[in-house]
This record gives sequence, C-alpha cells and structure tokens, in this order.
Amino acid sequence: MKDRIRVKGMVTVRVLDQDGNIKRRTPGLFSRLLRLQGQPMEYRRHNIVTRQGDAMIADALLPTPGKVKVSSAAGFIQVGTGWTGNSTKTNTRCNTPTGAMKALDAGYPALKAAWGATGDTTLIYRASFAAGALNANGINEACLLNGNAAASFNLAYAQITPVVNVTTSDTLQVQWEITILGQ
Repeated sequence: MKDRIRVKGMVTVRVLDQDGNIKRRTPGLFSRLLRLQGQPMEYRRHNIVTRQGDAMIADALLPTPGKVKVSSAAGFIQVGTGWTGNSTKTNTRCNTPTGAMKALDAGYPALKAAWGATGDTTLIYRASFAAGALNANGINEACLLNGNAAASFNLAYAQITPVVNVTTSDTLQVQWEITILGQ
C-alpha cells in the first residue's frame, strides 16, 4: 500500500465597492452596445505551497513545533505587482510588495467544513484590505505569511490573473484555501 500526501491551494481575490458588493469591470464596446454588465471582479487561481510552506507543515506535525503557525494572531497576507513566474516555489515574499501586509480577518484561519464532513481537510485564510488601505494598479501576486517581520515565513504564493486594480474607495479581499489530501 502506498500513500501520497498532496497539498493544494486556491486563492480567491475580490474587489468590493463601498457597499460591500463585488465590483464589475468596465464592459467592452460590444457589451456596452448590448447593455451588458462588465464581468465581476472576482478571480480564482491555483497557488503553490512554497518550500518554506512545506517545511512549516512538517514542523506543525512535530510534538513541539518550532515555527510559528499561520494563525489568527500571526497570519498575514501581502500583495504585490511583481509576478515574474520564476522560482515561485522558493519565493519568500511578494516580488514587488504594494501597501502594507494585512492581518487575517477575525475568525480565520478556519476549517471549510465541520470535522467529519466533506471539506474538513481544507483550511481557509482571509484578509481584507479595507477602503483606503490600497491604491494600486496591476496587483498580480499574493503571499500568505506567518508574521509581518523580516524573519517570517511564506506558506503559499499565488499569481493573480487578470491583474487587479484597486482605488482608495475599494476593499480588496484575498481568501486562501489550502487542502491536504492523502491519496
């Protein structure tokens, strides 16, 4: 019998307006002629658990872990504009950070489902960059960290595509799902 453990992730990025609704992109000419709305500014993308993330998961399984977990007290999400596609497994931060790191929202991390139900092997991490926290064009990368200090470790890294533009009146919400599967 052979068992393989896989860790996979998904990142969802949403741009919300001042009323908390998902903003829409400006529709193209053809869509405007047909009076269609632009696409919602909500994007789902696979991510990579980094080399540091692999080591953090192994450390968490020790009787006395030595590294700080990505927790409600020590979890942060950073966004940036420098996606290169090079060495994503070894990234320790965003290539070109923009704005300040954001602490995880209250109640996160959390299991996607109750223990014993489908989804109980998925952890959800979420941070919301409130209106005024960011004013950036071309946000195309994000990372999930176990702190906001230089010595913090990067659990996961993701490309955001298409790029996201955020004004001072927008809220950017980044939600990470990390699933651990034994196969």
